[in-house]
Amino acid sequence: MILSKTTLMGFLILLCLNVCGQKQVTKHKKSIKHADSAQIIYGLASYYSDMFNGRKTASGEIFNQNKLTAACNKLPLGTRIKVTNIKNGNTVVVKVNDRLHPKMKRVVDLSKSAAKKIGLTTAGVTRVKVEVVE
Repeated sequence: MILSKTTLMGFLILLCLNVCGQKQVTKHKKSIKHADSAQIIYGLASYYSDMFNGRKTASGEIFNQNKLTAACNKLPLGTRIKVTNIKNGNTVVVKVNDRLHPKMKRVVDLSKSAAKKIGLTTAGVTRVKVEVVE
């Protein structure tokens, strides 16, 4: 059986989309645990450098280090999350309004004021628990 170039290209595109989609779903399932219909993510958190103050975020908002906001690649923009510092138990609720660099392994990057509330500014990086607030 001989396939036309168009049919063959369509098949290859569908195959590629299927393979890429499976990798993305698998990665997503590994990083997010579902418990009692709430999403929980464990990982490392850091906070924004002062040089980002006044710059536009991925949501279009202007970043303000004095607001309770965060960057996260695993959750939709606009999601409200509770971030808990595992070492000291301090928590803060922030809104996701930005994205991290795709290669960054951290779960969340907090504004400076949010980082202060959970005691992150002295350590710079710490393990956190991130929960979606509904």
